[in-house]
Amino acid sequence: MGRQKTKASETLVLPSINQSQFPSLNHRSTDRYKDLSRPKEQKIEWWTNVGPNVSWGTQEMMWPVSRSIPDATDRVKTLASPKKNFQTGQSSGRPLFYYSCGRASMVWELKPLQQQANVRVQELSRSKELHRDHRENRENVYWRDYYKYIQQREYLYSCGRNTPIWLVGKGAQNAEDRPRTRQLAEPKQPPKEYEGARQIETIIPKSALKGEPSERTQSLSFPKKRPEGPFRDPVWSVPVSAKNASATERCAELARSKSTPDSYQKPKDEMWPVSKAARRATATPRVDELSKPIVRASMDHVQFNPDAFLVKETALKGVVPKRIETLSRPIDR
Repeated sequence: MGRQKTKASETLVLPSINQSQFPSLNHRSTDRYKDLSRPKEQKIEWWTNVGPNVSWGTQEMMWPVSRSIPDATDRVKTLASPKKNFQTGQSSGRPLFYYSCGRASMVWELKPLQQQANVRVQELSRSKELHRDHRENRENVYWRDYYKYIQQREYLYSCGRNTPIWLVGKGAQNAEDRPRTRQLAEPKQPPKEYEGARQIETIIPKSALKGEPSERTQSLSFPKKRPEGPFRDPVWSVPVSAKNASATERCAELARSKSTPDSYQKPKDEMWPVSKAARRATATPRVDELSKPIVRASMDHVQFNPDAFLVKETALKGVVPKRIETLSRPIDR
């Protein structure tokens, strides 16, 4: 016989076992049963548990607090003190970028010794002197008197040379121009094919303004005369010859409608008359039986089993087999 699956909700009632029938079940074995029946205790170690077991929602501390904790240390007091506000008086409301550093730090006063540059700073602040064999690219008369005041005259205009403007001598100022100089001074002439820009506004001559149009121009200037319609009567008379005309054989052939093929059947009407015999007919018992709808029980009644929690009488009167008795005995170690 195969094993029968028992539901979890079913309770299995076993008959009582007399200790006299099992001599091995002594007082020592009952203590063993009690030890095994106890639930397994949770083994808490430092690597398996984060902290002590705390019930959430209470006002109790997780661990006891020492007495020195409520009093803050000197370091905590200094860190807790707010930052000093330097924006007072005239500097109140000053933006953060007032000191051009992007920070709100105060520009503090320097010591008197730091206000004077030391020897090393003075040495680094000196400009680089020119070489003793250095020569200018061009001797300038205009800047000759100012050479002694300017040390870096080459880099004054950031192009490596001093100003290109120099003084012109009196002889050059009073000299007469030469034919070649006049030729070079003349502007460049445009080519012969060059045409100047056309004037946008057209200037009408006086003769055209005072002119009179010819008779042909006046006749063309008159608008075209068009009579008011309708130009044709919408109803016109049909001649007698057209009324008595007969169509030709070709026109009659073209006017004939397209016929259906010989095998064509017309569509059946949706409504057709019912015969009197069909109206007076009665249904057979078989037809009445088939016409009845199938009534099915609901799922609540189908799944409900009132005998689900009852133990059968055969199970109550059953006897424990020898195999179960041998398996129920504890192992003696």
